[in-house]
Amino acid sequence: MSGDGETAEETTAQRLARGEAALGRVHGEVGLGYVAQLRAFAPEFADMLVGFPYGDVYARPGLDLRARQIATIAGLTVLGGAEHELTIHIRSALRVGVTRPEIIEVIMQMAVYGGFPRALTALGAAKTAFAEVDDAAGTRSV
Repeated sequence: MSGDGETAEETTAQRLARGEAALGRVHGEVGLGYVAQLRAFAPEFADMLVGFPYGDVYARPGLDLRARQIATIAGLTVLGGAEHELTIHIRSALRVGVTRPEIIEVIMQMAVYGGFPRALTALGAAKTAFAEVDDAAGTRSV
């Protein structure tokens, strides 16, 4: 019976390692730092956050990170109420090669499905994300 526990533990460790690698590719050091802070006071939640979305979903071969970030922006736009997460994913979309015009276009497309209020809120998140990226780079284009 202890062999089953060791196998499950090894699988969990591998899943978390795969998740941390995917999270790092998407969000960089900022994302990894956030998870480290979260792990300090809610380790099980940090493991869920790393294991499922990043270890199981983002690490899948079906879509590249660019396409996954476009889908995430679309989903968070129509969901509403997740502007903080939307801002983070817009910054990360820029990291993986999605352009600013593409991000705006995705949000415009989502006005059809989520409504203009949610799209306008998402445009505010995009403006914030663009400004944060510009500030970090020492430029200002928004």
